[in-house]
Amino acid sequence: MAHPNPRVGIGAFILRDGKFLIGWRKGSHGAGTWALPGGHLEFGESFEECAERETLEETGLKTQDWRFLDCSNSVFHDDNKHYATVWMAGVCCDEKAEAEIMEPEKCEAWKWVSWDELRAYEEEQLFLPLLDLFGQRPHFRI
Repeated sequence: MAHPNPRVGIGAFILRDGKFLIGWRKGSHGAGTWALPGGHLEFGESFEECAERETLEETGLKTQDWRFLDCSNSVFHDDNKHYATVWMAGVCCDEKAEAEIMEPEKCEAWKWVSWDELRAYEEEQLFLPLLDLFGQRPHFRI
C-alpha cells in the first residue's frame, strides 16, 4: 500500500574493527540489494531506540552507544513510497557476537564490509537509501 506522506526509516551502521554490517534484502521493496539493518521509526520511539530495536530484531545483536550521523531522502517511484532515512552508528555490546538471520523472509545473508568495499559495489546492488546517501551527501564517510 502506498503511503500519502513520507515515512521515517532508520539505517544502522553497526561498527566493528573498521567495518560495518550489511544484509542481502529479500521479500520487500529493495529485494536483491545490500542494505544496512534498520526499519521504520515507531510512534514515540527515539532514533537510538529504533536503531537498537531493529538491529536486535534483524540480526540478534545487542548494541549500544548509538549516535546520529546524517539523513537522506529517497523516493521509490515503482513502489510509490517516500522515505527520509536517519543514519545512525552504534557498536555491538559483545565484540565477538556474530549476526544471525532472524528474519529469513526479509534477509538472506549478513556480512561485514569496509566503507571502501561498500562504495565499490555496482549501483544496482545497493538499496536506494544507501545510493541516495552517497549522492546527497558526497562527503559522508563512516
